[in-house]
This record gives sequence, structure tokens and C-alpha cells, in this order.
Amino acid sequence: MTFTNLLKFSSFTLLALTLLHRFLPSPPLLSSLSHRHHLLLLLSFLSCTLLYLYTRRRPLPVFLFDYSCYLPEPERRSRRFSHSTADFMRAIFLKSGLGDETYAPPYIFQEDYDAKFRYAFQEAEEGMFSAVSSLLSKTGIPPSDISVLIVACSMFSPVPSLSSFLVNHFNFDPSVKTYNLSGMGCSTGTTCCDLAAKILRSKPGHALIVVTENMSLNWYFGENRHMLVTNCIFRVGTAAMLLTSDPIRRCSAKMELVRALRTHHGAEDAAYNAAVQMEDEDGSVGVSLSKDLVRVAGAALRRHISTLAPHVLPASELLRYAWNVARSYAAGDHKTVHVPDFTKAFEHICIHAGGKAVIDAVGKLMKFSAEVTEPARMCLHRFGNTSSSLVFYELAYFEAKGRIKKGDRVWMLAFGTGFKACSVVWKALRDSGMDSDSPWQECIHRYPVN
Repeated sequence: MTFTNLLKFSSFTLLALTLLHRFLPSPPLLSSLSHRHHLLLLLSFLSCTLLYLYTRRRPLPVFLFDYSCYLPEPERRSRRFSHSTADFMRAIFLKSGLGDETYAPPYIFQEDYDAKFRYAFQEAEEGMFSAVSSLLSKTGIPPSDISVLIVACSMFSPVPSLSSFLVNHFNFDPSVKTYNLSGMGCSTGTTCCDLAAKILRSKPGHALIVVTENMSLNWYFGENRHMLVTNCIFRVGTAAMLLTSDPIRRCSAKMELVRALRTHHGAEDAAYNAAVQMEDEDGSVGVSLSKDLVRVAGAALRRHISTLAPHVLPASELLRYAWNVARSYAAGDHKTVHVPDFTKAFEHICIHAGGKAVIDAVGKLMKFSAEVTEPARMCLHRFGNTSSSLVFYELAYFEAKGRIKKGDRVWMLAFGTGFKACSVVWKALRDSGMDSDSPWQECIHRYPVN
């Protein structure tokens, strides 16, 4: 019996005893004492009622039951570029932090470069079907038990939607509530967790989240160097997560969702235009990354953590931070930027692995050590920027290394176009090791690399 059900049972038992004592006749010897108990019985009745109403209205806890990350086929090289363009991308690639084992979409390896839509579906199918099949298989949850389905893909939004694509393939129940998110960039994975939690907290159920990105319609073959950068850092990746608010699943779940925070900084033009899908001068479509992107990310992060800090940092760290700021101002130093030590709040941090420059900027701003940024750098090296799924590839890295222990707190931090920042905080419910379907299964022994 769960704690909630036990509480309900106790409330109804107390209520029944109260009513029996009130309306059944008392023995003569106890009649003189009955009036003394009326007030106590009334208070007992009110307490039971309030307790029951509290359990009914209290938001349900949400758990990460399990997740799976897609491991594509080995990468092949594309040859449709001029020598100067290829040289530029090679130079960018060498400084990007990516290794030689990242994965590109099947489209760029074909001779028929005009058949983009067909290859976009192939890319979506390979990633989503593999991740969802693996997740449902290892959790033992049938598709009929899924009450909420959320699918996110920024750059590919076909009709019918990708969520309908999954409903059709896996034969989900007609009552399933589906959501399809697009255009939200790399923060969508954490955003989906927040959305699913808000839905699940009101009623027990299971939410399947599938986050992917589709490069087949957005691989850029033009000459604009701002748009060529995306070819150098973005790679194929998909993750599927199963969140649940069913109290029975707590004992087998991996983590509990503690907090989620989303901030949107798109009111500023520089933030809004930091990453934009557009046509170049020749009509080729791609995503342009502005030179202001790293600065925008830093500014957004500062405002984001100022909201998050009071909710996650221990009082001692907040006091230390306030003291340092006050001391600097008293000394007339208004230039030094003080940042709280977030490693006091979290044992593990999944930093947005958007690129080497982004990781460097986040590490510098937050004063993180090389050990803290290691998972992000290794994830970027092995898989590249897989967009919305990348924080779960990082979580898989922590598990593959055997670092997640019961009670540990995990902070997922991701940025998205627009410009958005999103944080999700988890608490580990048990020790976690490397799963049989881990994307790091065949290579974790080689990491970390320099």
C-alpha cells in the first residue's frame, strides 16, 4: 500500500469511528463522559477531512522511470562542397571539439540530393523507432499504458505530425494525449520534461517523451560561412524518456524530478537573432549562428541562475555569495562578477554541449573545473551537438562511468533558439550503472580523451 493510500485509509477509518461514537448509544457509565469527547471528536473529524483534501490536492511526484538514446550507424563522409568551403569547414571542425565518430544524416551520403523529404522521414524513423522500441522493451510498459506522448523536433514538422507517426507505428491507445513541439532548439528536451511533469502532477499516468533533430532538410550546401558552422557541429541523435507519476513505480524509477525552470530572453533582438533559420543570397536554406551567440548565452545564463539559485543552493552558500558581493561593493569594486558555487547544490551537472565555445563560456562564467565540464566535452567529442537530446547522452555518460549514486542531485542545463534557457533538477533514487542499450557501451573505456 502506498503512503497516499494509507493516508486515505486512515482518514476514512477515523471518520467512521467518529460517526459511530457520535450516533450509537453509549453505556450508562460512559454517558457522563460523552459530552467531554464531543469537541475531541469534532476536531478529529475536521483533521481527517483536511488531511484527505490535502492528499487530493497535493501535486503528485514525477519520476524518470528510464530513458534510451539512439546509436546510429557509423558516419560516412560527404563530398558535395567546393575546395574552399571544405577547407573552411575542416578548420572549424578541428577546433570544434568533435571527434571522428559522430553521426551525420543518411541524406548527405546519397546521390539524389533533391529527395530531401524522403530522407528526412528516414532519419526520423531510424532515430525515433529505435529509441522508443528500446525504452518500451526494457521498461516493460506497453504502449496502451502511455497516457501522454510528447514529441519534439525543431527542424522537421511534417503533416501528419511526428507524434501521429509514432501513434500509428506503435499502436498507442486512442485516449493518449499527444503534443508536438517544433522550432525550440536545443532546450526542447528539458522543456518537454517540464511540460510532462505539469501534466502528470494532477493524475497518475505515464508520459513518453521523444526528442530528436532532423538534419536532412537543413544540411547547408551553400557558401555562407555563418551557416556552414552548423554542418560542423550538429549531428544525429535521438532520446526517448518515460516519466511517470504512478506512486507504485517509485521503487523501480531512476530519478525523481525536483525542480524545473524555464526562462525566455527573446524580447531582446540580439538574443532572438542569435540562431535563425534563413535563406542565403543564393536561396539555400540553413541556420545562421551569429557571432554574438556566446555572449547572448552568457547573459541568458546569468539571469537564469539568478532565478534558480535561491531554490537550489544551501543557505550557507547563499550567505557566502551575499557576503562576497557586499564586501566588493563596500570596497568600491563594481566590476568583479561573483557567482555562487553550484557544485554545492549538485553532484553532477549536464551542461549544454552546444559547441566548444559554449562549454568554455559556461565553464568560465560558472567557475567550473575541468572535472565538471568533462561530461559535456566528451559528449560533444563522441556525438557532436545532438540538439534537444544531448543532455540525456551526457546523463548516459555519468551512468556509464558509474558515478550516479542514490541521493545524488543532477542538474540539466540547456539553451535553445529564441533565446531560451531551461533547467531540470533530478534526485537519484538508486545507484545507476551502464545500461545494456547505452550509447557509450562500446567506447566508454576510451573516455575521457584530451
